[in-house]
Amino acid sequence: MPYTSVLAPPSWKIRVHVANVLSDELRLRVLAALVDGNSIRAVERMTEVHRDTVMRFGVLVGSGAQRLHDRLVRDLSCSLIEVDEQWGYVQKKQSRVDPVKDAPEHGDAWTWAALDTSSRLAVTFYVGKRTAESAEAFTADLRSRLCVMPQITSDGLALYETPIATSFGPGVSYEQVIKNYKGGTRGPDHRYEPARGMNFLTKRAVYGTPDMKKGTTSHLERQNLTMRHVNGRLRRLCLAFSKKIENHRAAVALAYTWYNLGHVVATLRVTLAMAAGITDHVWTLQEYMEAVLDLAPVENPVAGPLAHRVPVTTSRELPGGRGFLRVVGGASSPSSPAPTSPGPMPPIAATGEARVEVTVPVTSGPDGQMDLLAWVAPPVKPRRYVQMDLFGIEIEPPQA
Repeated sequence: MPYTSVLAPPSWKIRVHVANVLSDELRLRVLAALVDGNSIRAVERMTEVHRDTVMRFGVLVGSGAQRLHDRLVRDLSCSLIEVDEQWGYVQKKQSRVDPVKDAPEHGDAWTWAALDTSSRLAVTFYVGKRTAESAEAFTADLRSRLCVMPQITSDGLALYETPIATSFGPGVSYEQVIKNYKGGTRGPDHRYEPARGMNFLTKRAVYGTPDMKKGTTSHLERQNLTMRHVNGRLRRLCLAFSKKIENHRAAVALAYTWYNLGHVVATLRVTLAMAAGITDHVWTLQEYMEAVLDLAPVENPVAGPLAHRVPVTTSRELPGGRGFLRVVGGASSPSSPAPTSPGPMPPIAATGEARVEVTVPVTSGPDGQMDLLAWVAPPVKPRRYVQMDLFGIEIEPPQA
């Protein structure tokens, strides 16, 4: 009787495909499993494709996804931008004792991301260290994709301040939302969340005149949670991490681009790319796979001139396209009362001289705002000074 082993390998290990080129059906199945956040070995079990083939295909479509993002996401009119960074690691976690021993491509790998608040579109993403060089590269790439001067909001990370000023210039409005984790207590259900202080959020205007009520990073932090769900390499306390920085960047690009083009947000009822005006339909997975595999190399976006945002409050455009002169906390802000014209001056005590009242015409625009840049000559011929005259204009006294 021939010997038959009862410890035969599982059937999925016997029927693994070893062909160099996968069929379109298998490619689509592998891609569907990858964009759903499955690990490489899980995709191998689900599709019966060897893990090395799955890895090579993932890097291929990830590189194509980056090229597709560079071609579509440019010349955007996004006026509210949120920026934040998300932690991950490659090969091993960063050494806290001696970081010099770690290779540059290993250790902590932060995903820098920028989000359009209105459409929830991921404008750009960058994988690198949490250093000034990464902040400069990320901010420069964000600047090259915009055509409108935005209002930028970030957390309290100081690495953003210099690159934002360098890339966007002095006309940018930049605000920081600083979180206070000191002196607070931790709740019983928050095992992995730090304690929160009494005044948890503090807003600070760094550059320009940002709208403090619109500044937030909540939408991007919620998207970071979604990215951890659709990209298994970003999950915490698990073994689904990248072994090479190239694989990590390809997985990040694949997740962000598919989320922009193929994911319908329940609150918007359209995809993020449709809300931003980039596409006019929901991309199917087949269309997405064909685009990332057949797309030729494209040039990186180039920074062009930025148009200034039109304020929603009372404003006046400055000459030469230098921006707008607007009322801070004007009629649109309920906490600030509308400006009123000054009332009559109090009577002056009798000193033996006749009181001189001068009426200087004031010019105003069609919206009723006074023109602060115009100067009007006095209506009468100057002769002598008048008491309490701050501008030193001589006024002719009235005839007896």
